[in-house]
Amino acid sequence: MTPALLETFPPFHPEVRLQPPAIERWRHGPGSEVEFVHVLESGLPGPTAMVVALTHGNELCGAIALDTLLRQDVRPLRGRLLLAFANVEAFGRFNALEPFLSRCVDEDMNRLWDDAVLRGTRDSVELRRARELAPFVDAADVLLDLHSMQEAGAPALTICGMTDKSVPLARALGQPATLLVDTGHAAGLRMIDRGGFADPRSERQAVLVECGSHWEPASADMALDVTLRFLRHLAMVDASWVEPRLRVPAPEQQRLVRVGEGVTAVTPAFRFLVPTQHLKVIPDAGTPLAEDGDRRWVTPHDECVLIMPSRRAGLSGQTMVRLGRYET
Repeated sequence: MTPALLETFPPFHPEVRLQPPAIERWRHGPGSEVEFVHVLESGLPGPTAMVVALTHGNELCGAIALDTLLRQDVRPLRGRLLLAFANVEAFGRFNALEPFLSRCVDEDMNRLWDDAVLRGTRDSVELRRARELAPFVDAADVLLDLHSMQEAGAPALTICGMTDKSVPLARALGQPATLLVDTGHAAGLRMIDRGGFADPRSERQAVLVECGSHWEPASADMALDVTLRFLRHLAMVDASWVEPRLRVPAPEQQRLVRVGEGVTAVTPAFRFLVPTQHLKVIPDAGTPLAEDGDRRWVTPHDECVLIMPSRRAGLSGQTMVRLGRYET
Protein backbone atom coordinates (compact mmCIF):
# COMPACT_ATOMS: atom_id res chain seq x y z
CA MET A 1 0.00 0.00 0.00
CA THR A 2 1.34 3.42 -0.95
CA PRO A 3 1.95 6.21 1.61
CA ALA A 4 -0.94 8.17 0.12
CA LEU A 5 -3.31 5.28 0.69
CA LEU A 6 -2.00 4.77 4.19
CA GLU A 7 -2.85 8.38 4.96
CA THR A 8 -6.25 8.16 3.34
CA PHE A 9 -7.61 4.79 4.43
CA PRO A 10 -7.98 3.98 8.16
CA PRO A 11 -7.45 0.53 9.71
CA PHE A 12 -9.95 -2.11 8.64
CA HIS A 13 -10.86 -3.00 12.24
CA PRO A 14 -12.52 0.08 13.76
CA GLU A 15 -13.91 -0.01 17.26
CA VAL A 16 -17.54 -1.14 17.33
CA ARG A 17 -19.27 0.67 20.18
CA LEU A 18 -22.86 -0.23 19.31
CA GLN A 19 -24.63 -3.52 19.92
CA PRO A 20 -26.89 -4.78 17.13
CA PRO A 21 -30.46 -4.79 18.46
CA ALA A 22 -32.40 -8.02 18.78
CA ILE A 23 -34.94 -7.50 16.00
CA GLU A 24 -36.25 -11.05 15.67
CA ARG A 25 -39.24 -10.02 17.79
CA TRP A 26 -40.22 -7.64 14.96
CA ARG A 27 -40.19 -10.27 12.19
CA HIS A 28 -44.00 -10.34 11.97
CA GLY A 29 -45.64 -6.95 12.16
CA PRO A 30 -49.20 -5.64 11.92
CA GLY A 31 -50.71 -4.83 8.55
CA SER A 32 -48.07 -6.63 6.48
CA GLU A 33 -47.33 -10.12 5.24
CA VAL A 34 -43.74 -9.08 4.43
CA GLU A 35 -41.33 -9.91 7.23
CA PHE A 36 -39.80 -7.06 9.22
CA VAL A 37 -42.24 -4.50 7.81
CA HIS A 38 -44.76 -2.95 10.22
CA VAL A 39 -47.77 -1.04 8.91
CA LEU A 40 -49.27 1.08 11.68
CA GLU A 41 -52.69 2.54 10.88
CA SER A 42 -54.22 5.50 12.70
CA GLY A 43 -57.63 5.17 11.08
CA LEU A 44 -57.59 8.92 10.38
CA PRO A 45 -56.69 10.88 7.23
CA GLY A 46 -53.07 11.83 6.82
CA PRO A 47 -49.87 11.00 4.97
CA THR A 48 -48.30 7.60 4.49
CA ALA A 49 -44.85 7.96 6.02
CA MET A 50 -42.07 5.36 5.85
CA VAL A 51 -38.92 5.01 7.93
CA VAL A 52 -36.31 2.56 6.65
CA ALA A 53 -33.38 1.09 8.57
CA LEU A 54 -30.69 -1.39 7.51
CA THR A 55 -30.63 -0.57 3.81
CA HIS A 56 -27.04 -1.55 4.51
CA GLY A 57 -26.83 -4.44 6.95
CA ASN A 58 -23.91 -3.14 9.00
CA GLU A 59 -25.37 0.33 9.65
CA LEU A 60 -26.82 -0.29 13.08
CA CYS A 61 -28.06 3.17 14.04
CA GLY A 62 -31.36 3.02 12.16
CA ALA A 63 -32.17 -0.44 13.48
CA ILE A 64 -31.61 0.84 17.02
CA ALA A 65 -33.96 3.77 16.35
CA LEU A 66 -36.76 1.57 14.95
CA ASP A 67 -36.31 -0.97 17.72
CA THR A 68 -36.67 1.85 20.25
CA LEU A 69 -39.88 3.14 18.64
CA LEU A 70 -41.43 -0.32 18.43
CA ARG A 71 -40.55 -1.15 22.02
CA GLN A 72 -42.26 2.09 23.03
CA ASP A 73 -45.32 1.01 21.02
CA VAL A 74 -45.38 4.10 18.82
CA ARG A 75 -48.70 4.67 17.04
CA PRO A 76 -49.47 7.39 14.48
CA LEU A 77 -52.05 10.00 15.41
CA ARG A 78 -53.00 10.39 11.76
CA GLY A 79 -52.24 8.70 8.47
CA ARG A 80 -50.23 5.51 8.19
CA LEU A 81 -46.70 4.76 9.40
CA LEU A 82 -44.52 2.13 7.71
CA LEU A 83 -41.44 0.90 9.59
CA ALA A 84 -39.07 -1.38 7.67
CA PHE A 85 -35.88 -3.23 8.48
CA ALA A 86 -34.51 -3.60 4.96
CA ASN A 87 -31.45 -5.83 4.48
CA VAL A 88 -32.08 -8.22 7.35
CA GLU A 89 -30.14 -11.01 5.65
CA ALA A 90 -26.94 -8.95 5.70
CA PHE A 91 -27.68 -7.66 9.20
CA GLY A 92 -27.96 -11.24 10.45
CA ARG A 93 -24.34 -11.76 9.41
CA PHE A 94 -22.99 -8.76 11.34
CA ASN A 95 -19.73 -9.57 13.13
CA ALA A 96 -18.04 -6.88 15.21
CA LEU A 97 -14.65 -8.37 14.31
CA GLU A 98 -15.30 -7.81 10.57
CA PRO A 99 -17.98 -5.11 10.58
CA PHE A 100 -17.55 -3.99 6.96
CA LEU A 101 -18.40 -7.42 5.55
CA SER A 102 -22.12 -7.31 6.34
CA ARG A 103 -22.93 -4.15 4.39
CA CYS A 104 -24.62 -6.45 1.89
CA VAL A 105 -24.72 -10.10 0.87
CA ASP A 106 -24.49 -9.90 -2.92
CA GLU A 107 -24.73 -6.22 -3.87
CA ASP A 108 -25.54 -2.73 -2.59
CA MET A 109 -29.27 -2.57 -1.90
CA ASN A 110 -29.26 1.19 -2.41
CA ARG A 111 -28.36 1.00 -6.10
CA LEU A 112 -31.32 -1.15 -7.19
CA TRP A 113 -34.33 1.15 -7.22
CA ASP A 114 -34.81 1.69 -10.95
CA ASP A 115 -37.78 -0.21 -12.38
CA ALA A 116 -35.54 -1.65 -15.08
CA VAL A 117 -33.53 -3.35 -12.33
CA LEU A 118 -36.40 -4.34 -10.05
CA ARG A 119 -38.44 -5.77 -12.91
CA GLY A 120 -35.50 -7.34 -14.69
CA THR A 121 -34.38 -10.96 -14.69
CA ARG A 122 -31.29 -10.54 -12.54
CA ASP A 123 -31.35 -12.13 -9.08
CA SER A 124 -29.59 -11.49 -5.76
CA VAL A 125 -30.41 -11.48 -2.06
CA GLU A 126 -30.73 -7.69 -2.15
CA LEU A 127 -32.86 -7.65 -5.29
CA ARG A 128 -35.31 -10.14 -3.83
CA ARG A 129 -35.66 -8.01 -0.71
CA ALA A 130 -35.94 -4.76 -2.69
CA ARG A 131 -38.75 -6.32 -4.73
CA GLU A 132 -40.57 -7.14 -1.49
CA LEU A 133 -40.11 -3.60 -0.18
CA ALA A 134 -40.88 -1.71 -3.41
CA PRO A 135 -44.70 -1.65 -2.94
CA PHE A 136 -44.26 -0.02 0.47
CA VAL A 137 -41.73 2.49 -0.86
CA ASP A 138 -44.08 3.32 -3.72
CA ALA A 139 -46.98 3.83 -1.29
CA ALA A 140 -45.08 6.35 0.84
CA ASP A 141 -45.85 10.04 0.50
CA VAL A 142 -42.76 10.86 2.53
CA LEU A 143 -39.77 8.65 3.37
CA LEU A 144 -36.81 8.72 5.75
CA ASP A 145 -33.90 6.35 5.05
CA LEU A 146 -31.44 6.00 7.97
CA HIS A 147 -27.75 5.36 7.27
CA SER A 148 -24.29 5.86 8.77
CA MET A 149 -20.79 6.53 7.40
CA GLN A 150 -17.34 4.94 7.33
CA GLU A 151 -15.24 7.79 8.68
CA ALA A 152 -14.69 8.01 12.44
CA GLY A 153 -16.27 11.14 13.89
CA ALA A 154 -17.95 12.06 10.60
CA PRO A 155 -20.58 14.81 11.06
CA ALA A 156 -24.11 13.81 10.11
CA LEU A 157 -25.77 15.11 6.96
CA THR A 158 -29.07 14.81 5.12
CA ILE A 159 -29.01 13.80 1.46
CA CYS A 160 -32.00 15.41 -0.24
CA GLY A 161 -31.59 13.61 -3.56
CA MET A 162 -30.69 14.98 -6.97
CA THR A 163 -33.20 17.86 -6.95
CA ASP A 164 -34.21 20.54 -4.46
CA LYS A 165 -37.73 19.22 -3.92
CA SER A 166 -36.96 17.50 -0.58
CA VAL A 167 -34.79 20.31 0.81
CA PRO A 168 -37.84 21.89 2.55
CA LEU A 169 -38.44 18.59 4.37
CA ALA A 170 -34.81 18.46 5.50
CA ARG A 171 -34.99 22.05 6.73
CA ALA A 172 -38.26 21.40 8.55
CA LEU A 173 -36.62 18.61 10.54
CA GLY A 174 -33.96 21.09 11.69
CA GLN A 175 -31.41 18.32 12.10
CA PRO A 176 -28.60 17.67 11.17
CA ALA A 177 -26.59 20.78 10.31
CA THR A 178 -25.51 19.84 6.77
CA LEU A 179 -27.85 19.23 3.83
CA LEU A 180 -26.80 17.86 0.46
CA VAL A 181 -28.17 17.94 -3.07
CA ASP A 182 -26.05 15.62 -5.18
CA THR A 183 -25.77 13.88 -8.53
CA GLY A 184 -26.63 10.33 -7.48
CA HIS A 185 -24.43 7.30 -8.15
CA ALA A 186 -23.20 5.86 -11.42
CA ALA A 187 -23.77 2.34 -10.05
CA GLY A 188 -27.54 2.71 -9.74
CA LEU A 189 -30.61 4.47 -8.35
CA ARG A 190 -31.10 5.03 -4.62
CA MET A 191 -34.37 4.53 -2.80
CA ILE A 192 -34.77 8.30 -2.28
CA ASP A 193 -34.43 8.87 -6.04
CA ARG A 194 -37.14 6.41 -7.02
CA GLY A 195 -40.27 7.46 -8.89
CA GLY A 196 -42.16 10.44 -7.52
CA PHE A 197 -39.48 11.23 -4.95
CA ALA A 198 -37.34 12.65 -7.77
CA ASP A 199 -40.17 13.97 -9.97
CA PRO A 200 -40.64 17.75 -9.61
CA ARG A 201 -44.32 17.32 -10.53
CA SER A 202 -44.94 15.03 -7.56
CA GLU A 203 -45.48 16.16 -3.97
CA ARG A 204 -43.74 13.06 -2.61
CA GLN A 205 -40.53 13.71 -0.66
CA ALA A 206 -37.69 11.53 0.61
CA VAL A 207 -34.44 12.13 2.45
CA LEU A 208 -31.53 9.92 3.43
CA VAL A 209 -29.86 10.86 6.71
CA GLU A 210 -26.25 9.81 7.26
CA CYS A 211 -26.45 9.81 11.04
CA GLY A 212 -22.72 9.84 11.78
CA SER A 213 -19.98 7.25 11.95
CA HIS A 214 -20.72 3.52 11.84
CA TRP A 215 -20.84 1.94 15.27
CA GLU A 216 -20.44 5.12 17.31
CA PRO A 217 -23.18 5.79 19.92
CA ALA A 218 -23.69 9.30 18.53
CA SER A 219 -25.03 7.80 15.29
CA ALA A 220 -27.77 5.93 17.16
CA ASP A 221 -28.68 9.10 19.06
CA MET A 222 -28.92 11.02 15.79
CA ALA A 223 -30.99 8.31 14.11
CA LEU A 224 -33.58 8.37 16.89
CA ASP A 225 -33.50 12.16 17.09
CA VAL A 226 -34.13 12.72 13.39
CA THR A 227 -36.82 10.02 13.29
CA LEU A 228 -38.69 11.68 16.15
CA ARG A 229 -38.40 15.05 14.42
CA PHE A 230 -39.68 13.48 11.20
CA LEU A 231 -42.77 12.09 12.95
CA ARG A 232 -43.35 15.36 14.81
CA HIS A 233 -43.10 17.37 11.58
CA LEU A 234 -45.80 15.17 10.04
CA ALA A 235 -47.99 15.54 13.17
CA MET A 236 -47.99 11.76 13.49
CA VAL A 237 -46.91 11.91 17.14
CA ASP A 238 -47.55 14.53 19.79
CA ALA A 239 -44.82 17.12 20.30
CA SER A 240 -45.04 16.64 24.06
CA TRP A 241 -44.14 12.96 23.57
CA VAL A 242 -41.20 13.82 21.33
CA GLU A 243 -39.51 16.57 23.33
CA PRO A 244 -38.21 14.53 26.29
CA ARG A 245 -36.89 11.87 23.91
CA LEU A 246 -34.70 14.17 21.80
CA ARG A 247 -31.03 13.51 22.52
CA VAL A 248 -29.16 15.79 20.13
CA PRO A 249 -29.25 19.61 20.34
CA ALA A 250 -30.48 21.17 17.11
CA PRO A 251 -27.89 23.23 15.20
CA GLU A 252 -28.25 26.99 15.11
CA GLN A 253 -28.42 26.85 11.32
CA GLN A 254 -28.39 24.34 8.50
CA ARG A 255 -26.16 24.77 5.44
CA LEU A 256 -26.67 23.25 2.03
CA VAL A 257 -23.86 21.72 -0.02
CA ARG A 258 -24.58 21.35 -3.73
CA VAL A 259 -22.57 18.65 -5.48
CA GLY A 260 -21.29 19.39 -8.95
CA GLU A 261 -19.71 16.02 -9.65
CA GLY A 262 -18.92 12.65 -8.16
CA VAL A 263 -15.60 10.88 -8.46
CA THR A 264 -16.15 7.26 -9.49
CA ALA A 265 -13.47 4.56 -9.41
CA VAL A 266 -12.69 2.86 -12.70
CA THR A 267 -10.27 0.25 -11.33
CA PRO A 268 -9.08 -1.02 -7.92
CA ALA A 269 -5.95 1.09 -8.48
CA PHE A 270 -7.87 4.26 -7.57
CA ARG A 271 -6.08 6.33 -4.94
CA PHE A 272 -6.40 9.73 -3.33
CA LEU A 273 -3.46 12.08 -3.68
CA VAL A 274 -4.25 14.10 -0.56
CA PRO A 275 -5.54 13.14 2.88
CA THR A 276 -9.32 13.31 2.78
CA GLN A 277 -11.96 14.00 5.39
CA HIS A 278 -15.74 14.31 5.22
CA LEU A 279 -16.73 18.00 4.79
CA LYS A 280 -13.10 19.04 4.38
CA VAL A 281 -12.84 22.22 2.28
CA ILE A 282 -9.97 22.46 -0.21
CA PRO A 283 -9.43 26.18 -0.86
CA ASP A 284 -7.95 26.22 -4.36
CA ALA A 285 -9.30 25.02 -7.69
CA GLY A 286 -6.96 22.72 -9.58
CA THR A 287 -5.60 20.95 -6.50
CA PRO A 288 -4.67 17.34 -7.42
CA LEU A 289 -7.16 15.10 -5.66
CA ALA A 290 -7.08 11.52 -6.96
CA GLU A 291 -5.89 9.29 -9.77
CA ASP A 292 -6.94 6.00 -11.31
CA GLY A 293 -4.57 4.73 -13.97
CA ASP A 294 -4.32 7.48 -16.58
CA ARG A 295 -7.27 9.39 -15.13
CA ARG A 296 -6.55 12.24 -12.71
CA TRP A 297 -9.02 14.41 -10.79
CA VAL A 298 -8.43 17.92 -9.52
CA THR A 299 -10.71 20.15 -7.48
CA PRO A 300 -13.08 21.84 -9.98
CA HIS A 301 -13.45 25.13 -8.10
CA ASP A 302 -12.28 27.09 -5.08
CA GLU A 303 -13.69 26.15 -1.66
CA CYS A 304 -14.37 22.59 -2.81
CA VAL A 305 -16.17 20.49 -0.18
CA LEU A 306 -15.35 16.77 0.00
CA ILE A 307 -18.43 14.70 0.76
CA MET A 308 -18.09 11.22 2.27
CA PRO A 309 -14.75 10.13 0.80
CA SER A 310 -14.61 6.36 0.70
CA ARG A 311 -12.32 4.82 3.28
CA ARG A 312 -11.77 1.59 1.35
CA ALA A 313 -10.07 0.63 -1.88
CA GLY A 314 -12.07 1.47 -4.96
CA LEU A 315 -14.09 -0.91 -7.09
CA SER A 316 -15.21 -0.19 -10.61
CA GLY A 317 -18.31 2.02 -10.47
CA GLN A 318 -17.93 2.88 -6.78
CA THR A 319 -18.41 6.52 -5.80
CA MET A 320 -15.18 7.48 -4.01
CA VAL A 321 -16.04 11.09 -3.12
CA ARG A 322 -18.48 13.82 -4.11
CA LEU A 323 -17.32 17.37 -4.78
CA GLY A 324 -19.50 20.34 -3.91
CA ARG A 325 -19.71 23.85 -2.57
CA TYR A 326 -21.61 25.47 0.28
CA GLU A 327 -24.69 27.54 -0.44
CA THR A 328 -26.88 29.31 2.12
